Amino acid sequence: MSQLIHFAAQKELAQTVAVDTSKARHPHYGRYLEEFVPGQVFVHPRGYSFFAGQMQAFARTYMQCNPLYLNAEFAKANGFADLVASPQMVFNVVLSLGVQNDSEKAMANLGYYDAQFLRPVYAGDTVRALTKVVERKERGEGKPGIVTILTLGMNQRDEVVLQYRRKIMVAGQGGRPATTPLPQVGAGNTAIFPWVDDAQVSLPVFRSATMSALTGPQAWYENFNAGDIIVHANSRTITNEHLALTYAVGNTHPLHFDSLFAAAQSGKMGGDPIVYGGLVFAWLEGLASRDVSENSVWELGFTEGYHTQPATTGDTVGAISRVLACEDAPGALASQFGVVTFQLIGVKNISAAQAFATHGADLFIKENDKKDLGKEKLADKIFEIERRLLIKKRS
Repeated sequence: MSQLIHFAAQKELAQTVAVDTSKARHPHYGRYLEEFVPGQVFVHPRGYSFFAGQMQAFARTYMQCNPLYLNAEFAKANGFADLVASPQMVFNVVLSLGVQNDSEKAMANLGYYDAQFLRPVYAGDTVRALTKVVERKERGEGKPGIVTILTLGMNQRDEVVLQYRRKIMVAGQGGRPATTPLPQVGAGNTAIFPWVDDAQVSLPVFRSATMSALTGPQAWYENFNAGDIIVHANSRTITNEHLALTYAVGNTHPLHFDSLFAAAQSGKMGGDPIVYGGLVFAWLEGLASRDVSENSVWELGFTEGYHTQPATTGDTVGAISRVLACEDAPGALASQFGVVTFQLIGVKNISAAQAFATHGADLFIKENDKKDLGKEKLADKIFEIERRLLIKKRS
């Protein structure tokens, strides 16, 4: 139902209204360290509706090769209701929805943990995000602290599609004005936060009509054995496209698209805008996809991952995967699928093959552990994470 409303004609008013500089406001977003209180729940603004064109564009932009994200008929033949949004896209959107409240003032993203993709997202679904503050750790006067948060992505039916834990480094407020609006804590904050510690994954009943000719011959479950190292052939040079791609997923941290803001930062984060880490993760995953995930039917999740060096325009990134474990899928799925755990490593401005030849086993040692081991961190290593895939058995 619509209604007709008559509004008066618009008149030019600027020159008739006196300027009062005392009435200026300077809204800003994100949170300083003191503004994070354990138990807070942020209901993030906007939400995001997924459409098939966006989903395919994301898959192609990040070089993903799994037909589930590119071919609607393939997805339906395997039991899905329609074309599936890649879990990497869902992750990028959900994280970005939360930036305005939880990390727009963060100095660094310290890691992703316990990420679980709990159900598919299809074209027409709308996802919103909520975040709960778990812990605030202060490290002394004048030093940035560490905040641990949980984030949920929920669809229009209030079903959780993604949940993950994140740690961010945040500076104190100092003499700066508080952010607005500051969420209510405790009794005034009634948002429901349905995180599940031992969550079940809701997946379709898979069909045997797999259209297997549309996938490559080397990424079946039987192709992987614990200890295998897969050096992915292609690299990917990042251009200024990353600015627009950051807007496309809704990330609002100015470090990723504001040259004035980026230039004012100190240390290795200062200079040109830093490529939003979720995009780097997506490109690395895509570079690996022909070799590890082309026959995957689900990304179960990832953990213990972080960006060890930033990337900027002009950097070329490459990927290496190491197989950590192979096991049958649970229950009745065991006859058709196995679960493979991979360590995904990202490098920059050196080919994956050269990085492996140069650094060898040191590539697979967590960068945060290097100091205790008497080893130097690797300047050309930019990312590490562990991920689990549900992969078809060839038989």
